[in-house]
This record gives sequence, structure tokens and C-alpha cells, in this order.
Amino acid sequence: MQAWLSQLLQTQGPDIFRMKGILHLAGQPTPFVFQGVHMLFDGRPLDRPVNHQRNELVFIGRNLDEQQLRQQFAACLI
Repeated sequence: MQAWLSQLLQTQGPDIFRMKGILHLAGQPTPFVFQGVHMLFDGRPLDRPVNHQRNELVFIGRNLDEQQLRQQFAACLI
């Protein structure tokens, strides 16, 4: 997941105006939350558990291929 987000920022950072999400990572007791603007990225484990186990990602930008983003994200899932 980290490699995908890093590669995404390197290749499409200028076109990503904003991104945010909550991810449930294997082996982690709490979800990982992140946000980013262009090529800046900040993330950390959430300080409390949540009642759902779904991953949520939001990207706002230009020239972003939704289908490609979905496929790349799906490739990170176990």
C-alpha cells in the first residue's frame, strides 16, 4: 500500500489536488488514516477502533483515471 501511494504521488502528484482515506491494514489493530495535497502526504494510525472494516479513499484532481486507481488499489489488497 505504501509503495502504491508513494508511486502515485511521484507520477501524478501535481494532478492530485486533495486525497484522504481510512485504510484497514493487515496485522494492525486500528485503521490508518491519511490525507494529502499535491505531493504532500501525512498519515498515522487512528487512535481508536471503528465499527466498520471498509477501506475508503477519496481523490480530487484532474486527469485522474478512476478505473486505473481502482485497479491499482485492488492489487494492494490481500
